[in-house]
Amino acid sequence: MKHKTIAAILAFTVGYIGVHRFYLGEVGKGIFYIFLLPIFILMGLWAIPFIVGFIDGAKFLSMSQEDFDKKYNGSPRSYQEYRGRGRKRSRRQPPRSRSFPTPAAHSSRAARAKVEQALKRGKALFKDYDFEGALEAFTEALEADPRNAAVHFNLACTYSLLEHKDKGFYHLDRAVALGLDDFELLKTRDHLAYLRVQDEWVQFAANGFRLAPQLTSPKQEEDLLNSQPIPEQNAQSDLLNQLQQLAQLKEKGLLTEEEFKVQKEKLLR
Repeated sequence: MKHKTIAAILAFTVGYIGVHRFYLGEVGKGIFYIFLLPIFILMGLWAIPFIVGFIDGAKFLSMSQEDFDKKYNGSPRSYQEYRGRGRKRSRRQPPRSRSFPTPAAHSSRAARAKVEQALKRGKALFKDYDFEGALEAFTEALEADPRNAAVHFNLACTYSLLEHKDKGFYHLDRAVALGLDDFELLKTRDHLAYLRVQDEWVQFAANGFRLAPQLTSPKQEEDLLNSQPIPEQNAQSDLLNQLQQLAQLKEKGLLTEEEFKVQKEKLLR
């Protein structure tokens, strides 16, 4: 809030160097006054800055309060009227209630924070080759958010390095089911190399990096194979089908040359 009386006093006393302009927020004009002062002094017209300051002070005093407020206080009406209108409005309007998060929203944010912290801790342990510790951290993150694709992918990588193929395939399947669509990552990530050299990888990749519907949990495939052995007459036909699938995966770029050779040798044993 700027007062016209103070502005006038400043103009009368130190107006020759534009102090009143700085007070009113007109910095550019204030600097202009300072710039002109030495020029007028050198020209012998030293009285002009004092006269200009006096004129400004007189002009401020002659202005109505409403005009002064409108020009320098940014208010179309007097400051007193503005304050009075504000008080009336505050009496009419009830105080605004603060918005607090609902328990569900708070819980959701807490769960996300827990997942992020556990993931971060797990990745740090993973980089330090503490795979068991990383597994515990990723499992903690999974408990907080079972539908997090990143958690499942990190679990798949960890289980692969620990050579637990069933759990590795399971969590990789869940990661893809929950939105992971970077298949190039699955084909090239070193941490998944153990899974890629397994017999199951051929069918897994051919199925869009998904387990067959009846084999969507760890150990289920092994149990099914133990309970339903393949008849001898179908073994040769299955071998040919798997070799054909291997060739197709290689042509599509889903298997490298080295992985193709490893899988082929396993099938022909």
